[in-house]
Amino acid sequence: MTIISGFSKFTHKQRLAFLVGHSDLNDSQAMCFNEFNATEENQQRLLSEMIENYIGNFPIPMGVVTNMMINNESYIVPFVTEESSVVAAASKAAKYWAERGGFHARVEAMTKKGQVHFTWNGNSAVIQQLFPEIKIKFLEATSEITGKMRQRGGGISDIQLLDKTKELKDYYQIDVSFETSDAMGANFINTTLEKIASVLLNLPQLNTDEFRIEIIMSILSNYTPDCKVTCWVECPVEKLSGWNKTLPYNTFASRFKQSVDIANLDISRAVTHNKGIFNGIDAVLVATGNDYRATAAGAHAYASRKGTYKGLTMVTLTEGMFRYELEIPLAIGTVGGITQVHPIVKNVMAVLKFPDAKKLMMIAAASGLANNFSAIASLITTGIQTGHMKMHLSNLLNQLNATETERSLANEFFSDKTVSNSAVNDFIISIRAEL
Repeated sequence: MTIISGFSKFTHKQRLAFLVGHSDLNDSQAMCFNEFNATEENQQRLLSEMIENYIGNFPIPMGVVTNMMINNESYIVPFVTEESSVVAAASKAAKYWAERGGFHARVEAMTKKGQVHFTWNGNSAVIQQLFPEIKIKFLEATSEITGKMRQRGGGISDIQLLDKTKELKDYYQIDVSFETSDAMGANFINTTLEKIASVLLNLPQLNTDEFRIEIIMSILSNYTPDCKVTCWVECPVEKLSGWNKTLPYNTFASRFKQSVDIANLDISRAVTHNKGIFNGIDAVLVATGNDYRATAAGAHAYASRKGTYKGLTMVTLTEGMFRYELEIPLAIGTVGGITQVHPIVKNVMAVLKFPDAKKLMMIAAASGLANNFSAIASLITTGIQTGHMKMHLSNLLNQLNATETERSLANEFFSDKTVSNSAVNDFIISIRAEL
């Protein structure tokens, strides 16, 4: 194996040449990495500076979901995703529920956390006794860092000492709660935690010839159960008749509830159920420049908070009313990160009418619930593949390099037939033999 050094210092042209010389990429293929450059020089510079070892832009389609009604306010919601059926499914559910009162949402809390992980080889009673005094020192030392955030209504809301010595020898945490207003706040939180760690290392009461603080790490947590949004839809059961013409509304409601109950008792179904929620959430978070990986990790941990991985939604059927609810932690923001830098993200925010962090949490949650509702409604009626594969037909035709004539014939042929890879392939082969 050859160790590569200095790649980050190469020019863009040198990086592509290096890839040609050290992989199966040829000169012609290497040119494709220039095909999606931003036309405006400053925008291209911004994109190239967002990542280490930049070689090119990777385009993912953006579409919009219309008719998204949340708390009686209408939104057009940009989705960035490679899966066409995600936008179609969310759009169908959004329109369906807009005619039944729309989505309802509320942000339960916006508290985020981080920890300083450390060891101390003294008596735990001593550090517990000293902690009120130490906590004041933490607040004093971080006041400059947290000043601007406090002006926006955020900052440190609590600091606790967690004694973990029964679980791991000499191990403690400084557990810090933060309010970060409209920012996701990762850099702010980590900077504050590192300052607290430096204070710990210099406390004469805990650092003597006999006893020493050893910092393991200082880092925010992506588990944010106290940064949570609840979103729901509800209507009289008889109004569910509009989704599927052949299935009676009461049967639709009971099957829907059964499917959600299954996701709350079977992990195999729960994982796919929750992935369906993130089809919508991730599409919104990518479009708005948020850390979709962090939110997914936190939500899946939240789904396991009672010791068993479960679905994130629940159905209630009471007194003739159907209610479908999602409760999910979403630590996201509308300022900071790339939200104020990425040229497209700024335009996405304009489409969304420049929401604050709370509104964006509700928009993302409603998008996730819309996708999930649509998926379950399809599963209990026509099946998931009927709609999914019809939306996938254009991708299959692209793979086969179908001509405009072939595409037209294929769209007509499969308008009332099941789409599959083999069926589309066989059809194109057959018409090419005839033409």
